[in-house]
Amino acid sequence: MADLAISGSVLREGRFTDAVVVVADGRVAAVEPAGTHVDAAERVRLADDAVLLPGLVDTHVHVNEPGRTEWEGFATATRAAAAGGVTTLLDMPLNSIPPTVDPDALAVKRRAADGQCHVDVGFWGGAVPSSLGRLRALAEEGVFGFKCFLVDSGVPEFPPLDHDQLDRALAEVASFDGLMVVHAEDPGVLADAPAGGGPSYAAFVGSRPHQAEDVAISGLLDLARTHGARVHVLHLASASALPLLAQARADGVRVSVETCPHYLTVSAEEVPDGHTEFKCCPPIRDAANRDALWQALVDGVIDCVVSDHSPSTVDLKRLDTGDFGQAWGGVASLQLGLPLVWTAARERGIGLERVVGWMAAGPAALAGLAGKGAIEPGCDADLVAFAPEASFVVDPQRLHHRNPVTPYAGRRLSGVVRDVWLRGDRIVADGAVTPEPLGRLLEKERP
Repeated sequence: MADLAISGSVLREGRFTDAVVVVADGRVAAVEPAGTHVDAAERVRLADDAVLLPGLVDTHVHVNEPGRTEWEGFATATRAAAAGGVTTLLDMPLNSIPPTVDPDALAVKRRAADGQCHVDVGFWGGAVPSSLGRLRALAEEGVFGFKCFLVDSGVPEFPPLDHDQLDRALAEVASFDGLMVVHAEDPGVLADAPAGGGPSYAAFVGSRPHQAEDVAISGLLDLARTHGARVHVLHLASASALPLLAQARADGVRVSVETCPHYLTVSAEEVPDGHTEFKCCPPIRDAANRDALWQALVDGVIDCVVSDHSPSTVDLKRLDTGDFGQAWGGVASLQLGLPLVWTAARERGIGLERVVGWMAAGPAALAGLAGKGAIEPGCDADLVAFAPEASFVVDPQRLHHRNPVTPYAGRRLSGVVRDVWLRGDRIVADGAVTPEPLGRLLEKERP
């Protein structure tokens, strides 16, 4: 007898088909034609307006615990993830204290997460100047790759790499075929840009021009070519870097690219002065830039869409003064990613199957998360019942992340997550997250 059988419209192999998903021992045992009788302990028939999706994978989440748990924490972040249909997330090595830059710090992080997680959680390691030459030791402890900054990260305990240090880091990571994920902005370009303090959003964008991304990405690609290293560009906001990336990939450089819901659903023209809930780095750029990012997704130049969930306490967003120069840069959207991107995609005539590919299969492939991001026999039974035509209005007080700050307050979005299963166990029932944390801590296969 199977544990669970779910019948309805199922997304697999890039299209929706009526089927029965059979679950046994936490995995998809089979996907049978509609109408097939399955002997199962529990049978679920999706509502007529719902479809079954693979659980989303979000490889760019700042949980911040331990050390800055007042910003966010494993319990709150993973509840928000579950409510948004995200069944696997990877935690960034900052802004926790200590940052995840050595095996001892990773052990601290795992202890903090253990027993709190409502979804499966893995960890990135950090590449900072003091960890160079010791990255393999961290890889051998099961991190999924290494994050570095090329500019000030915003927290003193996670300093950036200069060009020579990035050169050394990529040589080291390439030696064991690891992955380097990079916040790519050039410090020289930023130093020459005008100051961006005060309430003017246009001034803030001017202080972090697209050239900062373009120059940093160009340098990163040159070093990746030299070392044969695998690199990933985080949170791409500058569409003018797309030709560089497309050419590098055509030349055989092992580079992948992500962007985020805020770059796809908001334009600079829409951001009111003083509304620092929209501040992030790199910044949200103009509508033409947003359109080019969408086209790059459709064309396959951008591989995936992830949240870059980077919350803080309300006071650090400086909502009282509206000063973009002083406010913490980060958008909290972990719970809202799927409806945000789906709402914008459908307006552009893009199907839900493409959106889920960018938010499930794409991030899973990036991190090497075998068995995640698809509904196929042998995969983990991470499943989402989603009503694409239903809608809701974003209420910050109903979000599960710790601090109720979001640039999407009051926005009506299409698509409602109704039920979520993690390895066959229901963790969201009719929109409510179940109280028991059933998530596991994941480790990447050792090099």
